[in-house]
Amino acid sequence: MVLVNFRIAAQVPDSSDWTASFTHLLEGRAAALFVVLAGVGVSLAHLDKALMAKRALFLLAVGLLNQTIFEADILHYYGVYFLCAIPMMHASGRALLFGAWAVLAVSLILLIGLDYEAGWNWETLQYEGFWTPAGFLRNLFYNGWHPVFPWLSFLLFGMWLGQLDLGRQSIQVRMIIAGTIWIALIVGLSAVFSKDPDLAEITGLAPIPPGPLYVLAGIGTSTLVVGLCLLATPAFDRLGLTHWLAAPGRQTLTLYVAHILIGMGSLEALGWLDGRLSSPWIFGIALGFVLLSILYAKLWSLLWRRGPLEGLMRLITERRV
Repeated sequence: MVLVNFRIAAQVPDSSDWTASFTHLLEGRAAALFVVLAGVGVSLAHLDKALMAKRALFLLAVGLLNQTIFEADILHYYGVYFLCAIPMMHASGRALLFGAWAVLAVSLILLIGLDYEAGWNWETLQYEGFWTPAGFLRNLFYNGWHPVFPWLSFLLFGMWLGQLDLGRQSIQVRMIIAGTIWIALIVGLSAVFSKDPDLAEITGLAPIPPGPLYVLAGIGTSTLVVGLCLLATPAFDRLGLTHWLAAPGRQTLTLYVAHILIGMGSLEALGWLDGRLSSPWIFGIALGFVLLSILYAKLWSLLWRRGPLEGLMRLITERRV
């Protein structure tokens, strides 16, 4: 996510080197993985609905503040995802999967029936009328960076995934196999249907516009990655890496805001947001930021259990630190 956002912010020109290819591979996949993980977290946390609503409203407020700085903010979308998911918090796995499919079906109908480009200036990536009621709702539910339709599908699928016995190795292996087969199937379908110019826009794998095959590919990728990480955890334990990797995982909200304010802010202060950086350079900068984030999170965890923004959210929503 850091790599993709840094590349977009720095207006890095397209190239054919491996760093550019790797970044393009991640576009839309990293954010989808984070939303799936949020859904897993909802299932594992067993929050009551009132607390869920409070946290959702907190994210919505923080996200709208962040929107004034970073127009591709995802936090306010998260807030609405969580609000939409509240009625499904205690739903069965079958109901969650049905809900994910229903959201995907509605998004396809909207994509076919409405003008996806309404409000957008694709040359500047500016969205006109975001702060008007009509523009805000259109951006939020239909054609923003991460609209509820279809991105809510990722959260509901993650909630279903969180109901599985994720600690069992057999489940982890099945996730890896199923994710791999699913990705191959979706990529093959996209390659076939995208040959038709009339179908290319809704059968492509790009995150904009988010067609159904993009969402299904994101679900497959997320399943594969989560399965691989869970299966690799014993090896991480033996190498002493688990705590280093878990520390930033407990501060995803803080680090998301930090990669905008500190990461992109530093690039702007240095005058590096004008397209002068090459793909290998932005790759190195993003990797450096991630390594520094891991180091910071590990040192912070020695003194405090939660990150700064995570602690603030707990203070506001639960009246305790």
